[in-house]
Amino acid sequence: MAIRNIRVVPDEILRKKSKEVECVDEKILMLLDDMADTMYNTGNGAGLAAPQVGILKRLVVIDMGEGLIKLINPRIVDSSGKQEVTEGCLSVPGKWGRLKRPAKVKVEALNEKNEKFTIVGTGDLAKCLCHEIDHLEGILFIDKAIEVVSE
Repeated sequence: MAIRNIRVVPDEILRKKSKEVECVDEKILMLLDDMADTMYNTGNGAGLAAPQVGILKRLVVIDMGEGLIKLINPRIVDSSGKQEVTEGCLSVPGKWGRLKRPAKVKVEALNEKNEKFTIVGTGDLAKCLCHEIDHLEGILFIDKAIEVVSE
């Protein structure tokens, strides 16, 4: 495993759309492990998307304190409700924003064994899933924020 450099604004890669993972191979599995190590190394990250480490692949890792979730080609297939949340981002250091997110999301993805699975997130997990999947589309929380404040 390796700690990778986290890209920060205004790095152009953060604004590009990521490509689908065609084959879940050893290279992808190693990248997911590196992403998890990088996220844990920050001390305050709950999620990380591949573009944040300079790779335009549809990969996300999340840990909201209940264990590591690895998502390959995640997509939101359903959402409901609304919540106003506060978000920060490892790629936008020193800034926080208030924004509206769905209160509940249903996400389909592949796991490390190339098997399709579904995860349903509510509250903070819904927020995190939306935030990380936005990264795969080149969207940052500051694009959707009602208000952005600096530390």
